[in-house]
Amino acid sequence: MATPVRFASSSGPLLAGLIDEPAGPARGWGLFVHGLTLGKDCPAASRICKQLAADGIGMLRYDNLGLADSDGDWGDGSFTQKVADTVLAARFMAERGTPIDLLVGHSLGGAAALAAARDAHARAVVTVGAPIEPGHAEQQYDALVDRVLEDGQAEWLVGGKALTLRRSFVEDMRGADLRESIRGLHRPLLVMHSPTDNTVGIANASEIFRTARHPRSFVSLEGSDHLLTARGQAQRAGRIISAWADQYLVD
Repeated sequence: MATPVRFASSSGPLLAGLIDEPAGPARGWGLFVHGLTLGKDCPAASRICKQLAADGIGMLRYDNLGLADSDGDWGDGSFTQKVADTVLAARFMAERGTPIDLLVGHSLGGAAALAAARDAHARAVVTVGAPIEPGHAEQQYDALVDRVLEDGQAEWLVGGKALTLRRSFVEDMRGADLRESIRGLHRPLLVMHSPTDNTVGIANASEIFRTARHPRSFVSLEGSDHLLTARGQAQRAGRIISAWADQYLVD
């Protein structure tokens, strides 16, 4: 069962989410952070969260600013806002009486999870296909960067959506540095990545893992693409996360 929810973003507009509820008693609760332009209903988000809920871990997944069912303009966001909204999503879960044990982030959402983990008060963190540098996402819109920096903004057509790419967004992404957040994480970390990921290369996972301190674990998602779209890929990732997280869940 998925429960629709809404909560305020760090800039004011309401964000729309779903809480995938366990059918029986909850082993724990978690929060899923999606990638750059994906949303709560992308395969990685929906399938991983549904698998975790089936395994007894309730999960909140939500649309970032201006995407799908959330209010606001995506172009007004930034990596900094994504991190702040991750913290607010965790606070929302705590205020409803289900504080998060687990923070899971996919792609750029993995970078946001690493940056937000301490303020979100997560017990354990999981990244799936995450970049070590948020600015890595620039390869997705590199053809527009010069125009954005010169004119202040440009329209970016992606996945059938027309988004506004602004100079402030590009500069914020370029300026974000995760290394101190990773070194100061002080939480169990599971790094998951496919060796055949052609969007975010596996070298990113290696650097995240090397930068992190123990306890840390790495799982190779052989055969998976970056978006975990092929049959069974996201569910497999969810089962691995469920087993790994068991020792960090509240009794």
